[in-house]
Amino acid sequence: MSGINRRAILLGTTAALAAPAIIARAADTIRIGVVSPETGAAAESGQYMRNGINLALDAVNEEGGVLGRKLEIVVADDQTTNPGAVLAFSRLASDRSIAAFIGSVRSTQVQAMAPGVLKTAKPMMIGGTDPKLTHQGNRWLFRCRPNDTYSAKTIATYGVETLGRKKIALIASTDAFGVGAREAFIGELKALGITPVLTLGYANQQADFTPEVLQIRRSGADLITSYFTYETDLGVFAKQLRQFGIRTTWLGSPTIVNTAALELAGPALYGTYGVADYAVDASPTSKAYAAAYEKRFGKVPDNESSWAYDAANVLAIALADAKSTAPEAIRTAILGIQGYKGAEGTYDFDQNGDGLHGYAVVRNQDGKIKFIKYEEFPKPA
Repeated sequence: MSGINRRAILLGTTAALAAPAIIARAADTIRIGVVSPETGAAAESGQYMRNGINLALDAVNEEGGVLGRKLEIVVADDQTTNPGAVLAFSRLASDRSIAAFIGSVRSTQVQAMAPGVLKTAKPMMIGGTDPKLTHQGNRWLFRCRPNDTYSAKTIATYGVETLGRKKIALIASTDAFGVGAREAFIGELKALGITPVLTLGYANQQADFTPEVLQIRRSGADLITSYFTYETDLGVFAKQLRQFGIRTTWLGSPTIVNTAALELAGPALYGTYGVADYAVDASPTSKAYAAAYEKRFGKVPDNESSWAYDAANVLAIALADAKSTAPEAIRTAILGIQGYKGAEGTYDFDQNGDGLHGYAVVRNQDGKIKFIKYEEFPKPA
């Protein structure tokens, strides 16, 4: 493994980094650029993201770093907007000392940055789940979450075959994430012989979901499914859904179990189901990560931190295996990572740059997220 103890990568915890917006450069370090929301509606998720990265890199650095050098991050604020993400990446890309990047958890921002990433020709680890992101010929994007091909399969199969629901309503963002997920999900329902009774799109960061809630009530749906980009939107929707007396079973994408959503919506999410790329009880590895994160930061982690933690570790492994900071060598090494047990699952990178191929099903029981099962799908050839 070229000088990195993979077990230490998972379990190690060390003295906390201060995690300011920009970490000063040390001459002998390997630098990783991070595009993160430091301001705007998703600023809280940016903190979780940096927590995960810092937890990973502290452990790597305590073990001696990679190639005899410590790893450090340089953070640029995406301001929770697409233009902000493009500007943040442009600032990082202009620094030639940066070896690789960790990008956004939001597909719409990854899509906005993708042309710049292709031009810069250095690896970027992403958390956006729109399937198209790794299928458009951009050889520098590597995903550390399962894409929505798998969330669509899991939601459709569990909703129809396990919960036994046939009248399904879908609400999804109209951004890149929501559009890609909606297409995948409707396709999976069609394969099961189901046509949604209602399909709704909404614009991100809206203050009122009354029209959507009323349409759902009129639809007669026996299952609500959702793809929300931001926890703030999901929180408003959840509360209004309950205010109108709607108690229909709800099975949502991973946002429904994120810490910020649970804090915003509270009891309005009790009894709901979700698919989760990170679930504490999904594996011994995910449990170990939760213990390390909670010890360090005093909170139970969610996928806002776990994917970034895995992304930092995958980059450290790839740098060590490549024995180089040359972009092509790092790229080849990432694609060669097979069987690495991360916090989110077991990484087996395919040639598209997708590392994970399954989702957990969970349920919110009085505010506690309970693991039900894990659905693993075959890796594409």
